[in-house]
Amino acid sequence: MYPPKKHQDNDQLHHIEVIKTYPLATLISVKDNQPLITHLPLIYRETDGKLIGHIDIYNPQTDLLQHENEVTIIFSGPQCYISPSIYTTTQLPTWNYIKVHLTGTVTRIEDKAALKQSLITMTKFLEAPEHNYVLEPDNPRLDKNLDYIKLFEINIKTWEGKFKLSQDKLPKDKENARQQLIKSSQDSIKAFLDKVFKN
Repeated sequence: MYPPKKHQDNDQLHHIEVIKTYPLATLISVKDNQPLITHLPLIYRETDGKLIGHIDIYNPQTDLLQHENEVTIIFSGPQCYISPSIYTTTQLPTWNYIKVHLTGTVTRIEDKAALKQSLITMTKFLEAPEHNYVLEPDNPRLDKNLDYIKLFEINIKTWEGKFKLSQDKLPKDKENARQQLIKSSQDSIKAFLDKVFKN
C-alpha cells in the first residue's frame, strides 16, 4: 500500500473518527470499465459496522448500489501544503493530508419505513451537538420525497488509513506541521469563500 508505512495508519478507531468527523464521502462504482462517482454523506453505524447512505433515484450510480456490487469509498480529512519554512531542520516542500480508503459491497434496502427512519437518524447525527433542527416523522415534505430516494448500506471489506502528517520529522517539526495544518485549514477556507461568495 502507498504511501510508505510511516504514513499508514492501521488503527480502525482512527478511521472511524475520520468518517464521523468528515462524513462527506466520495463513493465510486465501476460499470463497463467506467467509474461512476458521487459525493454524499455516509454514516457509520456502530451496531454492525456498516456505512449507511441515501441517493437520488435519478443519479446514474443508483442502479449500481445494490446486489452486493463492489464499491470504493474515500473519506477526506484536513489537508494543506507544508512549507519548509516552518521546520527547524532543512526540508523540501510537501503536502500533508488525512484520507481513509475503504472497499465494500452494497445492499439496497427497499423499505419505506426504514428509509424514513434512516433519514431522521442521519439528520440527528449531522445536527449534533446543537441539534438546532429536528426532522420530525410527520414532516409532509419528508413523506413527499421518499419515492425519490434510495436507502443503501455498505458492508466494509477493507480499511486503509493514509495519514501523512510529518511523522518522519523531529518532534518540534512534527508539531510545527500540525499547527500549520490547523492554521492553513482555517485560513484557506475563509480565503476561498471570500473569493467565490462575493456579495
